[in-house]
Amino acid sequence: MLGTGNATGPEDMNRTQVMTGNPQTWALIRAGRELAGHRPLNELFEVIMDLSMEAVMAGRGVLMTLEGEALRVRAARGAGFQISKTIRDRVLNDKASLLIRDAQLDQNLKEHMSIVEQKVRSLLAVPLQTNDRVIGLIYLDSPNHIREFTREDLNLLTVMANVAAIRIEHSRLNEIEETERAMAKEMQQAAQLQARLFPDAAPKTEGLDISARAVPARQAGGDYYDFIKFPDGKIGLMVGDVAGKGMPAALLMSSLQARVHVLFDDSADLAQKIERLNRSTCGNCPDNRFITFFFGILDPKTGELEYVSAGHNTPVLVRAGGGYELLPGGGLILGILPMAKYESSRVTLEQGDTLVMFSDGVTEAPNPSDEEYGEERLANLVAELTGKTSREIVGAIHSSVAEFTQGAPPADDITVVVTRRL
Repeated sequence: MLGTGNATGPEDMNRTQVMTGNPQTWALIRAGRELAGHRPLNELFEVIMDLSMEAVMAGRGVLMTLEGEALRVRAARGAGFQISKTIRDRVLNDKASLLIRDAQLDQNLKEHMSIVEQKVRSLLAVPLQTNDRVIGLIYLDSPNHIREFTREDLNLLTVMANVAAIRIEHSRLNEIEETERAMAKEMQQAAQLQARLFPDAAPKTEGLDISARAVPARQAGGDYYDFIKFPDGKIGLMVGDVAGKGMPAALLMSSLQARVHVLFDDSADLAQKIERLNRSTCGNCPDNRFITFFFGILDPKTGELEYVSAGHNTPVLVRAGGGYELLPGGGLILGILPMAKYESSRVTLEQGDTLVMFSDGVTEAPNPSDEEYGEERLANLVAELTGKTSREIVGAIHSSVAEFTQGAPPADDITVVVTRRL
């Protein structure tokens, strides 16, 4: 047989006994129970506000947290009132819990218009404090003659505020961790998508040996390399570097790749195509972003390379017979001036010559003495690798940079594209 609605369980009896004996103790017990869960931070503020109001039977109240130098209202009960600046500063700066039994009789407060106009009689204000750091405050008042607060009320609210402050900090840390986990997952997915934008392999062309590798400084980066095999048999070789790192740079990089594949449908009019690419980039690139870019069109039969550089690192051409040269010529970086003009240059790769295209993450990589890797070191390394495959040369350059920086995390994305004429 079911019991009636008036039945009283052990928990209700304990609650009645505690409330009868010591209401403050019951308020703390209830606060402990309510704050023990895993509530969202916004909901937690509301719970703390309600508990504080009920514990001391206040008429109005507000909970505020420090966000930098500013106080932000997180929960409030009652309308049309504001905290006295004097009270706020004493709580936050002195880390003091304040009890004013009758504000109209307090010599320091009775002249303040905010106190007079809002008819504040009795008030409590306590800091939300964790260890030695104040993260906000709870303010409660009793307008007119609703109730005069007591020292017991102040002690109770102070203890509750300390418990609440710890709970708020835990919730904040949990939310930060959840946000960081979500961002890490998004970055991982972005890196996977970006990796798919790079060519699966360099084009296989008789007379050429091509290889490339890009290593982002973060999960997703702003370096770009690509190849295009034109209908006339020529090969498009390109490398770019979007200013910055991370997700914004990766998004601009993917946008650049899409525009390149639309514009470069044949090997003619290279300089004009770069001008069109620049105009398109200027229309889509934020003011604080730009792109350095190098595009070369290589004829496997003759070894002739036509190229345009838009502010990118000068490629190194290592000759089979010894020595090296930096490819001359260059124009303005992409994304700055829509009407910028570009001119193409030409050079011939002889049999055995090696062309190295790279991003500044290679030559500007610093060692512990703040010395940069540099173009000369790169050229000398490639010269020592005569007869090696392009794949071996790419691997050797990445290894050499890592050794030079003594294993320090890369400060920038590192991209290397090597083309040998066989």
